[in-house]
Amino acid sequence: MNMDHVAKNGLVLLGCGKMGSAMLQGWLAQGLPPSSVWVIDPNPSDWVKSTKVNINSDLPDAPAIALLAVKPQMMGEALPAIAAMGGGDTLFVSVAAGTPIATFEDAFGAASPIIRAMPNTPAAVGQGITAIIGNTQTTPAHMDLADALLRAVGQVVRLDHEDQMDAVTGVSGSGPAYVFHMIECLAAAGEAQGLAPALAMQLAQATVAGAGALAEAADEPPSQLRINVTSPNGTTQAGLEVLMNDATGLPPLLRATVAAATERSKELRNGG
Repeated sequence: MNMDHVAKNGLVLLGCGKMGSAMLQGWLAQGLPPSSVWVIDPNPSDWVKSTKVNINSDLPDAPAIALLAVKPQMMGEALPAIAAMGGGDTLFVSVAAGTPIATFEDAFGAASPIIRAMPNTPAAVGQGITAIIGNTQTTPAHMDLADALLRAVGQVVRLDHEDQMDAVTGVSGSGPAYVFHMIECLAAAGEAQGLAPALAMQLAQATVAGAGALAEAADEPPSQLRINVTSPNGTTQAGLEVLMNDATGLPPLLRATVAAATERSKELRNGG
């Protein structure tokens, strides 16, 4: 089961907002024929219309993949359009935050192969990371296919248990917002030291983006990269002594932040 199988049997994309469009753009760039893609979306963008994919037209009976990319609150009204594909050869992949596999098994039948995925917003620029987990009906070939499709928008990791999705949500799902706020705070701190707002923001954005790129590209772990730029008794050490304080610094703050997001994910999963 590979992309040739998808091209031959078709891919249905339910929802084509930012995330759906980012994935579609990646698939088309990889050579998936537009004629083998069916998009269901009430308000397709001009870009989607320009791709020559099938939009809101009659669907194939048994596509290779049905990928669900609608918002969780719209899932109930969207699922009936593809419910008839359940129990057959179609693999269902959901990127809807917080919607458990059991919801889809209820909709499509427990005999359906279903994969739940949690991407994050940097997927929109091909820099995402997506965690995936399948139900008992998914085969290694199904997982490999979902992996290949989701690599169009970044890295993919595989989980051992669906319960891990709560912690994934707390780290990578919500994590971009933490980093955006860090950029805000770093820029504001620069302003407080006398820099013009636009200059402080440019310095903060480029520093965070550059450090992240370096951390991914380097062979050394981030802890060693930190040590490499910390001269004894220098400016970086002075700043890190505040930031790394075990009682008042970043370690307890981020532990509490990720814990709060993880706990909220559990509450939402349990209907809270």
